[in-house]
Amino acid sequence: MHYELSLIVLALTLLGFAAVPPAAQAQADYVLHNARIYTVNPDQPTAEALAVRGDRLLMVGSDADVLAAYPEADRLDAEGQTVVPGLIDAHAHLMGQGISMLQADLVGTASKAEIIERLEAQAATLPEDAWLLGRGWDQNDWPEQAFPTRHDLDDAFPERPVWLSRIDGHAAWANTAALQTVGLDSLKAMDDPEGGSILRDDVGMPTGVFIDAAEQIVASQVPPPTDAQLEQAMHLAVDIAKRYGLTGVHEAGVDRATIERYQQAIDADAFDLRLYAMVGGLGETFDHICATGPILDYGDKLTVRSVKFYMDGALGSRGAALLDDYADDPGNRGLLMQSPERFDEMVTQAMACGFQVNTHAIGDRANRVVLDAYEHAVDTLGDVIDRHRIEHAQIVAPEDIPRFAELGVIASVQPTHATSDMYWAEDRLGPDRLAGAYAWKAFQDAGVHLTFGSDFPVEQVDPLLGFYAAVTRQDADQWPEGGWTPEQRVDRETALRAFTLDAAYAAYQEDDLGSLEPGKFADFVILSRDIMTIPAPEILETEVVATYLGGEVVYARDTARVDTVPGE
Repeated sequence: MHYELSLIVLALTLLGFAAVPPAAQAQADYVLHNARIYTVNPDQPTAEALAVRGDRLLMVGSDADVLAAYPEADRLDAEGQTVVPGLIDAHAHLMGQGISMLQADLVGTASKAEIIERLEAQAATLPEDAWLLGRGWDQNDWPEQAFPTRHDLDDAFPERPVWLSRIDGHAAWANTAALQTVGLDSLKAMDDPEGGSILRDDVGMPTGVFIDAAEQIVASQVPPPTDAQLEQAMHLAVDIAKRYGLTGVHEAGVDRATIERYQQAIDADAFDLRLYAMVGGLGETFDHICATGPILDYGDKLTVRSVKFYMDGALGSRGAALLDDYADDPGNRGLLMQSPERFDEMVTQAMACGFQVNTHAIGDRANRVVLDAYEHAVDTLGDVIDRHRIEHAQIVAPEDIPRFAELGVIASVQPTHATSDMYWAEDRLGPDRLAGAYAWKAFQDAGVHLTFGSDFPVEQVDPLLGFYAAVTRQDADQWPEGGWTPEQRVDRETALRAFTLDAAYAAYQEDDLGSLEPGKFADFVILSRDIMTIPAPEILETEVVATYLGGEVVYARDTARVDTVPGE
């Protein structure tokens, strides 16, 4: 990092010259001007121009002041377009996104027949002995709204193994050929694993759908991606992220091999993203980082100082752990991935190693268990580390919402989950539990740190979809009128901050990222429309004109629009 520049800016600030730093007047590489800049800096919410030197911001202010301060710098005319800080997705699966782009895309399929059609197209590109893999089906989008079975796939694929992940990754669907790699009789005799479920027919035979921890029974038989496929997947994912204005991603679960792949790409200057990676649970990677210490700002692009745990499954597959029965499945309260006692031990172990603990919890029971475990660990260890997170926090008992603030726990939520789930969430929960469902405004009003993400590839990569969902709680057709549980909408300033500065805070990076201020990284995005003022439906029509990482353009819709011209 450019610590000398940061010290210069700090010194000038203390002397009262931060607005126009005369000692640095000739040092700017370029000035971006004629822009409508939303800085996410409460002391200077808007601006017209910014000056960049190297990978940092030198100055943010009016056109007149910045151009006067750096008259000889090259100039980039934003032509009145909107500029926001580089957007940060606080919960996503980068490698998962890339791998899904190499498989059959089942997102948005409205029937089993449409799935078969897409699978047949994908199968035509594969060797005869290859597994047919796909992701994105959602039975809630089908007319029957019931889980599929292996027999639905067998006619089209009697011999080729088929393995299809549900859109949320918390269930998977196999054909009979895939189950035969484990053995049908073995599966029939097998008990459900802790934290998982094998769906069965009336005689106990597996139907072909596996929930949460049970997925691994068949997934362990799937040939792993080759090194070349993993490399391709990484680059595909980074490319799509920066195309949608993401300069940062918090990756929810990685192993040591993936960390090393990212480091190699950074060393080769082939990784245009700032990644905050969470170690995927206990195990070899956790033990290694615990022993060697966190990875902090590797090449200014990779940090590993947190761990991702799972407490329950997903609401759509009825694996989310609830305090009371599912309204549409009496007797079912979902699945805990491990006992509360074991989870207490895991959290204490992680905090003792200095890890930030980030736990997937969707149901109200799961959220309560996680809050209890965080509180117990802090009481046991003291404040060895702070800013622990609950990932998703979708269904929370209203009395538990203030506990997030009391314990300093960050609610890391995904706005598009609400607009994807709103068609059937009340069926799962009943009307009474909606008070704590996707309750972003309630979190905000309680003083909880709130950060936004997408959970891609579960949802689409585009963060503007999440921005729109957060401020409208409507789908792209503006349904329902007024928004779903509209009292939980947030304003646009909150939504932008949750995708920028608050996301940086959730990664301990708010001193360097998340707002456009002198001394911070020059990460910013030029947008085709002013998302802070246009009618809400037009947010969905907004495009990323250019994405800048460390002052350099890493994506441009039209390269001619990002060319600089010489200064005076």
